[in-house]
Amino acid sequence: MLRPFLHRHQPHVCLPCWMKAGFGSFAAFAVAWLLGDAAGASLIVAPLGASAVLIYGVPESPLSQPAHVIGGHAVAGIVALAADHIFPAGPWTLAGTVGAVIALVGLLRLTHPPAGATALVVMLTHPAWTFLFVPLLAGATTLVVVALVIHRLPPRVIYPLPAPHAHAHPS
Repeated sequence: MLRPFLHRHQPHVCLPCWMKAGFGSFAAFAVAWLLGDAAGASLIVAPLGASAVLIYGVPESPLSQPAHVIGGHAVAGIVALAADHIFPAGPWTLAGTVGAVIALVGLLRLTHPPAGATALVVMLTHPAWTFLFVPLLAGATTLVVVALVIHRLPPRVIYPLPAPHAHAHPS
């Protein structure tokens, strides 16, 4: 009865891969911290921790790709900030906003699970519109840029995944 709940569905551990994932996350957040410190504004927000797990731990996942990371957080930030500024705060607004974000990123094919957390952060903290750019998009972009470098280190990973080739259709 409990077996499906206890079974680990991931393949066996690749020790060098996960060591690199840990190092990549360390490097990305160190860079984000230093850039934010130099700019006088944090580039770190909690949902980016979950983004780092995807970007560095499972870089081959469609959910880890740059368009999904940056686009998912952008959509979530815009929708949540608009809802937060238009509707009264409360459980229905919070729940509706998270649901709307999940539906919209799915429809736009920009699914990135931490975007749901971005919506929650906005709805719970009521930030200004500047939150969209700093820390959210600046932080997400920093994680992606650092990943472009980290994934070229051994064990090497193709990141971002190449776009599929367009198939020629006869006229």
